[in-house]
Amino acid sequence: MKKLLLILTLLTGSAFSSDLDAFKNIKDSLNIAGGTAHIKCEKEAIKNIMRTYPDISITIAGGGSGLGIKQVSSKMIDLANSGRTPSDAEIKKGDLKLYRFAIDGIGIVVNKNNPLSNLTTKQLQDIFSGKITNFKELGFKDSQINLYTRDESSATRKVFWKKALNKSKIISSARVVASNAAMKTIISKDKNAIGIISLGLVNEQIKLLNLNGVKPSVDSINDKSYKVARGLYLLSSGEPKPLAKAFIDYMRSNTGAKIVKKYGFIAVNE
Repeated sequence: MKKLLLILTLLTGSAFSSDLDAFKNIKDSLNIAGGTAHIKCEKEAIKNIMRTYPDISITIAGGGSGLGIKQVSSKMIDLANSGRTPSDAEIKKGDLKLYRFAIDGIGIVVNKNNPLSNLTTKQLQDIFSGKITNFKELGFKDSQINLYTRDESSATRKVFWKKALNKSKIISSARVVASNAAMKTIISKDKNAIGIISLGLVNEQIKLLNLNGVKPSVDSINDKSYKVARGLYLLSSGEPKPLAKAFIDYMRSNTGAKIVKKYGFIAVNE
């Protein structure tokens, strides 16, 4: 039995290390910035890489997909995280190469103690346009809705506006939040909050709402019953340098797929 366990351990270790083999003999640094939905799973990948290869340095920052696209296009960073497909103009201007490694859903969230569980598209549009401003208009107690959104460069906002709101208005008085992680913190503390977030960031601190009776999940995204979803991309300007290419390949490897799934995304190995 001990011999069998040893063999299994060696096989598992070999399979894990093989996905890191591309980083052998690389001594370089890599700067990544942009979309915030990517950060949790990429941080785990970075930890695996740097622990195995101490001569490699990888940094990651947020700022939103729009900022990431601008920074990688101007060569300020090596790779950009983006939660949307760049426009044709952005691709041409920055000579952008796209590498999709995951699919993410965008959900509507409220405080965990809020009794609300479902919204229709019409109710959602009315909330974000400012026509509905109080929970009593949804059949609950008299409480003002505190509406939160992301800034206009955020892919989370753009995809939500297009696929959940059908490009209807987002009222200018909605409070702007800088990242998915910050959104989770705010929603968890504000009992009257309604906001939007990457499904990969949802946990027991906040409550995820159904949309038109459909629960956002990996299964409902896969069967296309929940349509508010988008790809998560890594972008380079021109062909990526060896370390950037190795990182992209790692995120799309079997080990990368396990990390991606761990954080609630759908892995894309392509």
